Amino acid sequence: MTETGRENVPSRARRRFPGISSRAYEHPADRSALVALRKLSGFDTVFKALSGLLPERSLRLLYLSDSVRVSDAQFAHLHDMLRDACYILDLEKVPSMYVTQDPKPNAMCIGLDEPIIVVTTGLVELLDEEEMRAVVGHEVGHALSGHSVYRTVLLFLTGLALKVAWIPLGNVAVMAIVTALREWFRKSELSADRAGLLVGQDLQASMRGLMKLAGGHHLHEMNVDAFLAQADEYEESGDLRDSVLKILNVLPRSHPFTTVRAAELKKWSESRDYQRIMDGHYPRRSEDKDASVTDSFRESASHYADTVRGSKDPLMKLVGDIAGGAGDLGGKLFEKFTGASGGRPAAGEDGKSDGTGTA
Repeated sequence: MTETGRENVPSRARRRFPGISSRAYEHPADRSALVALRKLSGFDTVFKALSGLLPERSLRLLYLSDSVRVSDAQFAHLHDMLRDACYILDLEKVPSMYVTQDPKPNAMCIGLDEPIIVVTTGLVELLDEEEMRAVVGHEVGHALSGHSVYRTVLLFLTGLALKVAWIPLGNVAVMAIVTALREWFRKSELSADRAGLLVGQDLQASMRGLMKLAGGHHLHEMNVDAFLAQADEYEESGDLRDSVLKILNVLPRSHPFTTVRAAELKKWSESRDYQRIMDGHYPRRSEDKDASVTDSFRESASHYADTVRGSKDPLMKLVGDIAGGAGDLGGKLFEKFTGASGGRPAAGEDGKSDGTGTA
């Protein structure tokens, strides 16, 4: 059962964003990854077929029968946070929310026709009120952005891939779509983190929540600055081999690494875009139909170009150097992978005299 009431107000003084469009907080990589996903060969066909076949009613019945539905009578503090988050982001219909027994901290927003928010007992027990508020805002951000539809398809296809894995080549096409969905979903998490910050309006609480997801409830043993320094070390460390390993490590994951999420969110909180939203200047849903697809592409392309230019990752730096016309690709790869300081020896530079002398 959902609600449309507007009697509730934020439990403490926080800004509200009437009519805000998800475009206001969506990460450029989220939008561009979703566009790329939709262009994947066969995705539209699979998506349309699954939209009619996915057992959404079964999902709702499952959570209704085997989880606790959040309401004024059950987990009332979470219910207040949910209504509060919907009020701040101006989401007219409050999604159903369930708490399910699972010691692993997790939350998700799923559903095709209407979003359902599910949080685990492990998460509820791990986070304090302000940290949990950011998580609830994160999930409401998923709902406002329409992410729940693709998340549901991802869950179904992941299970399907396991069932057909024994068939020769049976899961190749499925896994191609699953991989693309995971890439998009990792980017969508960065968008939802921003929505969580807009709802909680407490950067330190958002940072603490991410630290706890990484290191458990021993908050007194952790430090935000040191945690963020890990993100810098992760990006800067190693050579091209480590860059490749980073890619391989993240491929099977549905979420970005927590240190990366923390660094991305802090960077956005210090940006002009965030300040403009807080000042009341943001795109409205009423303007979504007039939004330029070309502008979205241009913004995404600009974001990736800035990311490559500013990245300290060895692979991204190499890509930036090559894009800037800095020399020979083969020589740079040889130098990076072998650690040779001078690249490949040029003609006459093998350590033996060729009898011609030097200029």
